[in-house]
Amino acid sequence: MTGAPASAPTPAGSAPDPTGDVEMPARGSAWLEALVIPCGALAVSFVVFGAFVALAGASVPGVYYQMYRGAFGTWFSFQNTLLRSAPLMLTALCTALPAQLGLVVIGGEGALVLGALAAVVTAHALVSGNPWVVLVGMAASASAAGGALVGLAGALRVLRGVNETISTLLLNYIAIGVFKHLVEGPMRDPASLNKPSTRPIGDANALGNIPGMEVHWGLVYGAVACLLAYVLMRRTSFGFAARMIGGNVRAALLSGLAVKRIVVITCVLAGACAGLAGMAEVAAVHGTANASLIAGYGYTGVLVAFLARQNPLAVVPVAILLGGIGASGGLLQREEHLPDAAVNVLQGIVFVVILASETVRGRLWPRLPRGLQPAPAAEGSREAA
Repeated sequence: MTGAPASAPTPAGSAPDPTGDVEMPARGSAWLEALVIPCGALAVSFVVFGAFVALAGASVPGVYYQMYRGAFGTWFSFQNTLLRSAPLMLTALCTALPAQLGLVVIGGEGALVLGALAAVVTAHALVSGNPWVVLVGMAASASAAGGALVGLAGALRVLRGVNETISTLLLNYIAIGVFKHLVEGPMRDPASLNKPSTRPIGDANALGNIPGMEVHWGLVYGAVACLLAYVLMRRTSFGFAARMIGGNVRAALLSGLAVKRIVVITCVLAGACAGLAGMAEVAAVHGTANASLIAGYGYTGVLVAFLARQNPLAVVPVAILLGGIGASGGLLQREEHLPDAAVNVLQGIVFVVILASETVRGRLWPRLPRGLQPAPAAEGSREAA
């Protein structure tokens, strides 16, 4: 690093060569690889899952048909899929945003339950207020609670060197423990007997459905958040700085970037997305804070983010796909006599295969000599754009 200029981050999908003699071919091939690898991993996962289904004595074609039917086969099932995909979009951003900086954050579950708890507290505090004011207050407090949790992990990373994966995993348990203590203790509604929960937030403060659909506005929240996250990370100087940190933190420091501040801000934004998912679940689905909110949306969001290759726009279709897989579990149990948790097995297989597929990244197409590459200025201008 003596006198050498700081290099820009490697474009997504390319593999730097230590000898400097060859590079990946064109940017289009990198995009094609980014599409082929996840699709191939999904195909392999379904084949492996089919083997487990056959060993269980069920019909493999029948299982896949029922999965399609339960996820997308009817208008009712498709709406159920969209309902399940709404929180997945937001919890996936909790992992996808910090991943731009090279961080692996898995704190979506804890941020979601704390966001739900904060939303209920706010709704009770503003119970006599205008419903629009209550909903905005619920969204703000839920985002702040989720952002504080994941932001704490980011601060621990940059200030004390604590691994963010371990800290967010442990913070999940702390957040869930606090949630259960308050819901089953000081905040419990005396009228809730078999299933402890808080007092309802009231129908006036509920988050309504999208016109013409039985799907709440949380789906729109998730889609808009993914779009805004893409613009932030791909079309702003903040996003370029974040990706530069993820590509080469030493180069980012030499360039004068405020690395610590960017890391903490990104983690806060990530946690705010998951906290907003908790608010949407409370205001549109449950109406109260109860143990049903601990449904694993935060952990499934990690799978969504990895399958989407940390691309905020790709999170939307992947969340719908994973939401459909989850929605089909009940139908598999009724029609094929498989456990309802069979879909969790499929999700686990997908996660393992996705991780394994990273070993072929950058190897699907042959490399070309440096002289056949596009001009550096043109390539750099496209990255800056």
